[in-house]
Amino acid sequence: MTASPDPGRTPSRVSAIGLAARVVDEGSFVRWDEAPRAPLGLRGEPDRGYLEQLDQARTKTGLDESVVTGEARLGGRRIAIVMCEFGFLAGSIGVAAAERLVQAVERATEEGLPLFAVPTSGGTRMQEGTVAFLQMVKISAAVAAHKAAGLPYVVYLRHPTTGGVFASWGSLGHVTAAEPGALVGFLGPRVYESLYGEAFPPGVQTAENLAQHGLVDAVVEPEELRGIAINVLTVLCAPRDPVPRIPDFEDAPIADVDTWDSIRRSRRPDRPGVRALLRVAANTVTPLQGTGQGEHDPGLLLALARFGASPCVLLAQDRRYADRPMGPAGLREARRGMRLAAELGLPLVTVVDTAGAALSKEAEEGGLAGEIARSLVELTTLRAPTICLLLGQGAGGGALALLPADRVLCAQHGWLSPLPPEGASAIRFGDTTHAAEMATAQGVGSADLLRHGIVDRVIAELPDAADEAAEFVSRVGRVLEAEISTLLATPIGDLVPRRLARYRNLGL
Repeated sequence: MTASPDPGRTPSRVSAIGLAARVVDEGSFVRWDEAPRAPLGLRGEPDRGYLEQLDQARTKTGLDESVVTGEARLGGRRIAIVMCEFGFLAGSIGVAAAERLVQAVERATEEGLPLFAVPTSGGTRMQEGTVAFLQMVKISAAVAAHKAAGLPYVVYLRHPTTGGVFASWGSLGHVTAAEPGALVGFLGPRVYESLYGEAFPPGVQTAENLAQHGLVDAVVEPEELRGIAINVLTVLCAPRDPVPRIPDFEDAPIADVDTWDSIRRSRRPDRPGVRALLRVAANTVTPLQGTGQGEHDPGLLLALARFGASPCVLLAQDRRYADRPMGPAGLREARRGMRLAAELGLPLVTVVDTAGAALSKEAEEGGLAGEIARSLVELTTLRAPTICLLLGQGAGGGALALLPADRVLCAQHGWLSPLPPEGASAIRFGDTTHAAEMATAQGVGSADLLRHGIVDRVIAELPDAADEAAEFVSRVGRVLEAEISTLLATPIGDLVPRRLARYRNLGL
């Protein structure tokens, strides 16, 4: 998913039904809606002015409430849909609209359907007051129950989405996209100006700004939404079936290599990284971004992907950002990927390729050490199959934070060390001239890691990944496909105890 290059564009005004027609399979949308209950005004009694407003909204939109629900096919897959119609009293949510929405979410959960939500709303329906305001609680609880059942929840925020709708079901997606140019925010700008006598700062409550700050995954044109939604659900709803074992030649003996030579090779600027791996070896790749809590680290790549038939959540250190080492925000973003894998029962693949985590005042004050610790805890106890790929450099806590896994794979010239060898040399000898000696003595190379049980499999480089980039990443992709498939065939109740035992007994 990509951000729109034109944050100043005017958002579309396509109706909810019109948008659904663009996205789902032709003629497949079937409404679930029943007639709404009679509305109550602010004092719990029918209010003539409010009833007139409802009648006008019904005449204007052809709908009986601000929420439209139903089911459809998307790329042949049955899904549930909940949508707002902004033309109906600004898409506001009152008791009847909330009840319709919750019933649809509960039905999707009962029938095991992925849920696609399209909010566009000014928030709570003021004509119904506090009782309407409290409806956001039960909506959020219904969405939480849907996600707890291991079912996907995908959100597309339209223009505008504000107030309680954004602060409840609009902000709970496993994957969240937004319409280009959409106004998205908690406090409506007109309310802010009325309360404080000045305009809200421009450019803040825009889809594009929220994407830059990691609050939404991408800004997506309505015309692109169908293809992207199909790709997302292709991974989130992928069958968990085993695939054939990779050919035996993939496990050919690995030639002995000098450890320092491997380290030098791993630092080649033309060495293929995770983006080359995804481009050549994966399919239906959907990049995600951010923590969902206002942070985004470009050096941490988060994506949904499939290697062959094997689906995964992938989180990887991106060597393109070697000049911006991963900091605490990157690890918080990684932990979002871990939670996503656990909630949906998807395998998690981590890719280590780093010269080390950020060393800075900002990293210290941002809690880097604590984030490394929390990442270690989450990975070792995660209720999802896990694979770590040491693709290149693996130095320090930045590497360790993504390492613990059920299966650890290593490129032939990949390595893992408490510090870069130069740093180890400085500690031991007071200079960096003994780096090669320290690398060998510490056993940081792939052959030593395999011998000590730190890694389970070494993937050959013939002789160097940088010299056979396409062939190498294709080889890695086939290994990942097979390893994911093998783990999917293992009950999760067996994986977690084995993982804990593995690291409990390492080195003993």
